[in-house]
Amino acid sequence: MDRILFGDNQFFGINHMSEEKARAQAMRFGDIREVIDLLDTAYDSGIRVFMCTTHDRIGEICAHVRLHPERYPQLEFYPCMPYAHKYANAVTEYGTIEALKRFLPAEGALAALLRGGVSVATRDVEGIARLLIDAEMKMFSGLRTPVIFLQNVVTDLLLGMGIKDAFRIFADHVRQRYNAEPGFITMNLPHLLDVLEEIGLPNPIVCANINKIGFRMCGGIKLYEQQIASRKFRPVAMSVLASGAITPREAIEYVCRQKNIQSIVFGASSKQHIKEIKQHIDAFDRHAQNAATPVTSFYEADQIA
Repeated sequence: MDRILFGDNQFFGINHMSEEKARAQAMRFGDIREVIDLLDTAYDSGIRVFMCTTHDRIGEICAHVRLHPERYPQLEFYPCMPYAHKYANAVTEYGTIEALKRFLPAEGALAALLRGGVSVATRDVEGIARLLIDAEMKMFSGLRTPVIFLQNVVTDLLLGMGIKDAFRIFADHVRQRYNAEPGFITMNLPHLLDVLEEIGLPNPIVCANINKIGFRMCGGIKLYEQQIASRKFRPVAMSVLASGAITPREAIEYVCRQKNIQSIVFGASSKQHIKEIKQHIDAFDRHAQNAATPVTSFYEADQIA
C-alpha cells in the first residue's frame, strides 16, 4: 500500500466535530467539478490513492477517470463498502426484500429466490453477500482497485453480533473475484484483530482511528499503541486530525512516531491543506529514516530542514 491515501468524507458532508462545517462542505462539493479539482490537487501533489466510499457520486469520479486515462496513469482506488446510508434509505422506503432486489442483478437464481421471500433467501446468505459486493464494485470497472475495504458500520456490527464467518466470506471473494487485498475499517481495533486472528486471516489490513487525543479510539490510546507495536497487521491510520481538533503538524508527528503504521488516510477541503499535510508526512518520514540525523521532535526536524 502507498504511504499516503486521500479520503472522501469532506465531499459528502461528513465532519465528526462540526455539523455546520459538514453542511458547508456538502453544499460546496455538490458540484462534481469542485471534487475533481481537489482530487487533481492531491494527485499532482504525489498522492496516488483515492480511498473512497461507494456513494453513488463516486461513480461520476470513476467515469471521469476512465475518460481521461492520460491524466491519471497511476491513480488507484481503495473502495470502502457498503455505503450504508443508501441501503438504510432503500430499506426504509421499500422494505428489506424489495431493497435487496433493487441492488442485486435482475436476472439469476438469487433474484428468483428473493422473490420467494426472506425464508428462502436466507438459505444462500453467502451468495447474496457476494452479489452485493459485485454490485458495489460495478462503478470501479476498468480501474485499479488493489485494496477493497469493508466499512466500519458493517465490520463493527458483525463484531458485535459475533458473525465471524462474514469476514472470511468478504476476504475470499475480494481476493478471488478482484485479485485485491481485503481491508477492514473499525472503531474497535483490538477486538477486530482478535477475531481476524481467530478465523485465520494473517497480517490483515486494518484501518482505524489513530490520533494523539484518543478521538473515537475504543479502549484508549495506550491500548492502541500497544496493539500497533506488538501485533502483526498492516495498520492504516484515519481521523489523524481528529476532525480538525489537532493541528496538522502535531497530528502527523504523533502518527509517524508509531513506526508500524503503514498508511495514513486524510481528507481535506482545500488545496493548501492537502499540500501541507503531504509535506509534513514526507518531511517527518525523511528525517525518521535518516539514521545519521537524530531527531527528537518534528519541530526540530522542521528546523533542520
